[in-house]
Amino acid sequence: MSDRRRVHLLTLGCPKNQVDSEIMLGTLTRDGHEIVLDPREADVLVVNTCAFIGPAKEESIDAILEAAELKAAGRGRRLVVTGCLAQRYADELRESLPEVDVFVGTGELERIGDAVTGPSTGTPLVYRGAGHVLPPHGPAPRVRTGAWWTTYLKVSEGCDHQCSFCIIPKIRGRHESRALVDLLAEAEALAGEGVGELNLIAQDLTAYGRDRRDGASLAVLVRALARRVPSVRWIRLLYAYPTSVTDELLEVMADEPAVCRYLDMPLQHASDRMLTAMRRPGAEPTRRLLARVRAAVPDVVLRSAFIVGFPGETDDDVRALCDFLEATDFDNVGVFRYSPEEGTAAAELSGGLPDAVVQGRWERVMAVQAAVSTRRLAARVGGDVTVLVEAEEAPGRLIGRTAGQAPEIDGVIRLRGRAEPGDFVQARITGSATYDLEGTVSAPIVDTMPARP
Repeated sequence: MSDRRRVHLLTLGCPKNQVDSEIMLGTLTRDGHEIVLDPREADVLVVNTCAFIGPAKEESIDAILEAAELKAAGRGRRLVVTGCLAQRYADELRESLPEVDVFVGTGELERIGDAVTGPSTGTPLVYRGAGHVLPPHGPAPRVRTGAWWTTYLKVSEGCDHQCSFCIIPKIRGRHESRALVDLLAEAEALAGEGVGELNLIAQDLTAYGRDRRDGASLAVLVRALARRVPSVRWIRLLYAYPTSVTDELLEVMADEPAVCRYLDMPLQHASDRMLTAMRRPGAEPTRRLLARVRAAVPDVVLRSAFIVGFPGETDDDVRALCDFLEATDFDNVGVFRYSPEEGTAAAELSGGLPDAVVQGRWERVMAVQAAVSTRRLAARVGGDVTVLVEAEEAPGRLIGRTAGQAPEIDGVIRLRGRAEPGDFVQARITGSATYDLEGTVSAPIVDTMPARP
């Protein structure tokens, strides 16, 4: 093969992994390689993996095996495995998956060019350094995937918390913030490509700036983005740690029109006994925090995530969680079944629960939140809302999202009316279901995004 390769990249896992993939694609494109959507047309198959919980690891292994079959069917093809699974298990996988040519861990993603073009050695190569690497100063080379009007801005890497169930700090390493000037430059570049919605992400978003000595903080960053990149209509905050939500941040959310009054804050449980075992903040401080958030930002949309089936969990613990959900009225909630991860403190705990018990508790908690969501959405019928249109199901039938609906994880609003994907429109809410809204376009387009790329 020549030095120029056709590369197909499959991304698994979270939006943070998606950003890693886009930077790898940007690096490869900069170096003259061609990105192809059909893996059958590729010289090099790249699988960017997730290793957060057991099902994610299984999905990653299945994807690698599928890619290995494609590799075997095409002479001269190369298979590269990147991401968290490679960072954590490369030594074991190079023995069990000899079909893989190169493993690239999260700390060596800048070596993707070497992985794609380097000489074959007959045995899998491993590029794996520290847990992560920050992009170089200035806008990172990036080829965005997905819709052109929305994207993610990863503001930092790593995590300093020691939650007993989580392996991420051992994979990604200690928390490290990107420079404020680099984030502003990247946001301006993304806005220039037509992005109208910027979702800020990190392993711990609210830790942004804590490790720096230049006055950076999440509040400072968000205000700067809102004022320096005016063409971005929505700036949304994902993955906030509860003890780090400051009054200054809440003030920015309340003051800046571009900042979505939306806060994603995983809490994990509501039983103090479980929270202590998880090494998470207690329930009462969290209740005070929620009251403080709602007082500062009265119309805030709150999202959280919880785990059921943690070792030692009892019916009383689950009842406490259900009572908490009924009392706190979260708009959006994700509920996860506990997955023991080797290398975590929780994996050593006794009191594991049968799968059937965990499934029953998951269904119970989901039913409680479904009732809360149904009630809260029904109360919005008759109101007006700004909507980002994302698709046309049929002529005059649109799918979009409000500022209180984050991409991929929350519900949608289905509209009657005319608009193009990427447009912001004003709509009247006419109906609701458990997680989704219905409405009609009630006013001319608020504004249309910059010219499509």
